[in-house]
Amino acid sequence: MSEWHQALLGPFQEFSFMRRALVATAALALGSGPIGCLLVLRRMSLVGDAMAHAVLPGAAAGFLLAGLSLPAMSLGGLVAALAVALGAGFVTRSTAQREDASFAAFYLIALAAGVLMVSLKGSQVDLMHLLFGSVLAVDDAALLQIAAVASVTLLGLAAMYRPLVMETLDAGFLRSVGGPGATAHMLLLVLLVANLVSAFQALGTLMAVGLMMLPAASARFWVASLPAMAALATGFGVLGGIAGLLLSFHAELPSGPCIVLVCGGLYLLSVLGGAREGVLVRQWRRSLHLTG
Repeated sequence: MSEWHQALLGPFQEFSFMRRALVATAALALGSGPIGCLLVLRRMSLVGDAMAHAVLPGAAAGFLLAGLSLPAMSLGGLVAALAVALGAGFVTRSTAQREDASFAAFYLIALAAGVLMVSLKGSQVDLMHLLFGSVLAVDDAALLQIAAVASVTLLGLAAMYRPLVMETLDAGFLRSVGGPGATAHMLLLVLLVANLVSAFQALGTLMAVGLMMLPAASARFWVASLPAMAALATGFGVLGGIAGLLLSFHAELPSGPCIVLVCGGLYLLSVLGGAREGVLVRQWRRSLHLTG
C-alpha cells in the first residue's frame, strides 16, 4: 500500500507545481464541462475546436508586444477569438454558407496567421509553448485567472440556464415566444472563448479544447439529462487531469498531451461500454430484440 500511496499521492504531496497543476486542471474541468455538453447537444463540437485555434493570433500578438505576459496574451486571445466568432456569424447570416464551413475558414486563417506571427519574431520554444502550453508551469496569476473564469462560467450558466437549454433543444420555439435566443447564443460563445483563453496557458491553443469536448462527448454515452451530463463531464475531466498528471510525472512525458489522451481513453471506453448508447449495450439490446 505504501508503494501505491507514494505513486498516486506522493507527487502531489511533494511538489507544489503538481498541486497547482491539479487545481488548475480541476478548475478547467469545472468550467469547461458544462460548456462542452451544450456544444455537444447543439452539434457544435467542431466550433469549440475552431475557437481554440482562433485564440492563437491574439495570444501571439500579445506575446510579441509584451512577452510572456498573461494579461496581454489573454486579452489578445479573447479579442481574436471573438473576432473570429463575429466574422463567422456575419458570413453565415449574410450568405448561404453554413456555420460550420465559415468557422472552419476563419479558424484556418487565424491559425496560420498566429503561427506566422510567432515564427517571424519568436523562437521554436515560444511557438511550442503557445501551441501546447505547460500545465506544470502554471503560476499563481494563471491559477487565479482559471478559477475566476470557471466561477463566472458557472454563474453565467446558472443565470441563463432556461434560455440556454431551450435555445439548445428548440431554438424555433424560443424565437416564437420572444425569448432571448440571440443573447443566450452570444453568452455561450463568450463563455466558450473565455474558457479556451484561460486554458491555453495550461494546455496550449491546440490542446485546450480536448478537456472541454472529450469529457462531454464521453458523458453523452452514459446519461441523458443535461445536469447529469454536465456533472459527469466535469468528473471525467477531473479524473483525466489526475491520471494524466500522474502519467506524465512517472513516465516523464508532456503533461498536456497525457491529460488529453487519458480523456480520449475514457471516451473510447464510453463508446464501447456506455450504459446509454455504447456499442456493447446497443448490440445486447439488439440481440434481446431478435431473440424475443
